Amino acid sequence: MGESNMIDLRSDTVTQPTGQMRQAMADAVVGDDQYGEDPTVRELEQLSARLLGKEDAVFVASGTMGNLVALLTHCGRGDEVILGDESHIFWYESGGAAALGGMPFALLPNNEAGEMDLERVEKAIRPKGRMGYPATGVISIENTQNRCGGAVLSMEYLASLKAIADDQDIPIHMDGARIFNAAAASDTPVDVIASQADTIQFCLSKGLAAPVGSLVVGSGEFIQGARRSRKILGGAMRQSGVIAAAGVVALTEMVTRLPEDNQRARTLADGLAKIDGITIVPDAVVTNIVIFQTEPALDHVRFIDSMAAHGVRVSNYGTRGVRMVTHYQISDDDVQTALTAAREVLSSVAVAAD
Repeated sequence: MGESNMIDLRSDTVTQPTGQMRQAMADAVVGDDQYGEDPTVRELEQLSARLLGKEDAVFVASGTMGNLVALLTHCGRGDEVILGDESHIFWYESGGAAALGGMPFALLPNNEAGEMDLERVEKAIRPKGRMGYPATGVISIENTQNRCGGAVLSMEYLASLKAIADDQDIPIHMDGARIFNAAAASDTPVDVIASQADTIQFCLSKGLAAPVGSLVVGSGEFIQGARRSRKILGGAMRQSGVIAAAGVVALTEMVTRLPEDNQRARTLADGLAKIDGITIVPDAVVTNIVIFQTEPALDHVRFIDSMAAHGVRVSNYGTRGVRMVTHYQISDDDVQTALTAAREVLSSVAVAAD
């Protein structure tokens, strides 16, 4: 099957920019962002800060860079980061915080809801000024929680965590790569979610479909420091309004349609649950990420390869898991095609076993 005919459910990072984004990029008014003279970048940063209820924002190249910029700004060398053992920062960001910031991780288990136990968080915070202890620099959380199946952290949990952090004068950083999916799923304004963290990183290039970029939002003083951290990482750009223009379109045109992605993911989950040989909990699928296991008779790598042969791309998760992620280029028909492909693949395994 030709590349253009493939249904791509590997990730929402595969999205192509919309026609409106491409036009905005071509028409963008630009300047030198290092001098603060790119009006389109400033428009994007100010829009981002306003949407999330913060004072300011800084435009960065990626979510990984955004998280590292935030951690470098929150922490000094040797300061400890409290975070979950299923977090993207721990699994997929090349150990940048340790390699470039000298920050050790204090890992706590994430439960299926993406939460760290609050008592364990409180106990993990190091007393200030104690000789021999690394200082706790920041508590990092993720919302939605990628490796927990796109779980959304509840407002009750966030408020309780914030109370603990505030009591100990420890900032909270939220990896909100898909925070707008969380807002859509929980029917909670995104600024209300963001109010429970001091800083947030969110991606433009996932469900929002921009070609590149993320934002870090926070207080004016913090963002001033974050600009320096961005510079240290080599991420300061010049006429970056060309790409920021797509981000403006993403935030003004793509946010309101995210419930469609969440609903299609649930339709996928409900359909997969009816297929013999697949293990999934449909009620756990609340945003646009679907994670499931295949029966031992069909290795998940073989399942992925077989799905590709049927015209559907999916990705692996762990030792037996498979992941599907919906986005604006996945239609209702594509969902049904993917389910048909999965049934045919599992059916062929059952026939071979007979």
